[in-house]
Amino acid sequence: DETEVVYEGFCLMNTTLIFINQLFRGITAMYEDQVRTASIDSVAAEQQRFMVRVYNWMGAGLGITGFMAYYIANSPTLFNILMGNPILPIVLVIAQLGLVFWLASRVMQMSVSQATGVFFLYAGLTGITFSTLLVVYTTSSITSTFLVTAGTFGAMSFYGYTTKKDLTSMGSFLFMGLIGLIIASVVNIFLQSSMMQWVICCAGVLIFVGLTAYDTQKIKEMNILGNEGTDEDTKEAIRGALTLYLDFINLFIMLLQLMGDRR
Repeated sequence: DETEVVYEGFCLMNTTLIFINQLFRGITAMYEDQVRTASIDSVAAEQQRFMVRVYNWMGAGLGITGFMAYYIANSPTLFNILMGNPILPIVLVIAQLGLVFWLASRVMQMSVSQATGVFFLYAGLTGITFSTLLVVYTTSSITSTFLVTAGTFGAMSFYGYTTKKDLTSMGSFLFMGLIGLIIASVVNIFLQSSMMQWVICCAGVLIFVGLTAYDTQKIKEMNILGNEGTDEDTKEAIRGALTLYLDFINLFIMLLQLMGDRR
């Protein structure tokens, strides 16, 4: 039905958002160079405090998304407005694409208040679109999938943070996989193949599990040392939070399509 179509469109859109964010983060990294002269212990301590801030921002974004999804799904009037107007879902998709494009490419040129507002606005709009999940899937399956996602994300992020192995080579492979995932998802909108959708979801889980570890390592390494407590440090944390937020919600979507029970 219409809700299913909107839901599938939102799933594809969120995968595309990761592609946009990865692209701009890679471009930005090409122009960022830093000299590390501090001791190993002080570097590790500052990186740890920075990653805590990244996770705090990410958690705040997920909290806003969850609240908005629950509120819209449990408000028949608002949900009917969302589903009853064919233009509104398109507007939401364009708005989310624009916000991620803007934040990923311009976050370091924004003020802290502006970057915060854009990030939280995006998280809120994502919550509105995610309200379709609460209608399509049962509450118990959403809860269990969230717990599995949180555990998987936590384990892979921990690995990315602590491993001594350089995951750079894995990044290019995952980026190409992400492009293939987007193309396959677009094709399957027309084919409507359940088998192809299952393969897409399985591949998506592997890609986003890998991206979680890769992105965590890169966020940790891209932290500019010595600017702790500055506006630039806060904006770096928001940029890192956006990346991990996108990894988390896309992993959740893929797992939900594999594990979720539809109403």
